[in-house]
Amino acid sequence: MQSTIYQNVPTQTIDVQGTKFVYRKLGTNTGVPVIFLNHLAATMDNCDPRIMDGIASHYQIICFDNRGVGGTEGKTPKTIAEMAKDARAFIHALGYEKVDLVGFSLGGFISQEILLQEPALVRKAIIAGTGPAGGEGIKNVTRITYLDIFRGLLTFKDAKTYLFFNRNKNGKKSAKEFLSRLEERKENRDKKMKVSNFQRQLKAIHAWGLQSSQDLSVIKQPVLVVNGDNDRMVPSSNTEDLSKRIQNSELIIYKDAGHGGIFQYHEEFVKKALEFLAQ
Repeated sequence: MQSTIYQNVPTQTIDVQGTKFVYRKLGTNTGVPVIFLNHLAATMDNCDPRIMDGIASHYQIICFDNRGVGGTEGKTPKTIAEMAKDARAFIHALGYEKVDLVGFSLGGFISQEILLQEPALVRKAIIAGTGPAGGEGIKNVTRITYLDIFRGLLTFKDAKTYLFFNRNKNGKKSAKEFLSRLEERKENRDKKMKVSNFQRQLKAIHAWGLQSSQDLSVIKQPVLVVNGDNDRMVPSSNTEDLSKRIQNSELIIYKDAGHGGIFQYHEEFVKKALEFLAQ
């Protein structure tokens, strides 16, 4: 049985090749563990508690701050490939030989690299709000992010309000609920990300957007590909492209949703994720 919820799960540390990584682990200690890989500028406090608790109801789920993020030491790498190497080193430091991946946005880029670098490590993957190397519009993420950060400052709103959700009734309601969930944890919150490391993440994403296309047909694992139908950050056409290029994939596009479709439709997403992982 699940012994705790994400709101109060303790933060742990582990040495990964001489660097202190922080992570949180919750759920049932059976089966293949699920590794959650997060988005641009996200620390562990940006994990949606409903998704974490939902998956933890049946699986052990681990989220972590990759190098240079939040409470983890070091400098953030300037390439997605290096971020994936760090994530793999973290997974191995925990002693896991086989994991499932859930990667959102930047975490979806990193998940693809892990699948290509060390396919034997991954049983199944869920990638949301993401796209392939060289995908349509990914090179524009930096510009869109800075514009919406500025927009957020002018309107006294979190930039994720604009980056992740549509600006209609449903989107505004979902944004408000999502941001409220992120504040549920009151104690032992994660450290903020340094601006310099945030900028390094943006450089890595920009390089990913300019990178040559990768051969994703070599990915043989089952992959669930998810997005909203109106993703401004990583255009939704990338999601359909991924599904076509990954042989054993399943595609879900949420209607009237943006980049944060899995947060807007968190109940439906958790139900589908659990079904997919159990198949």
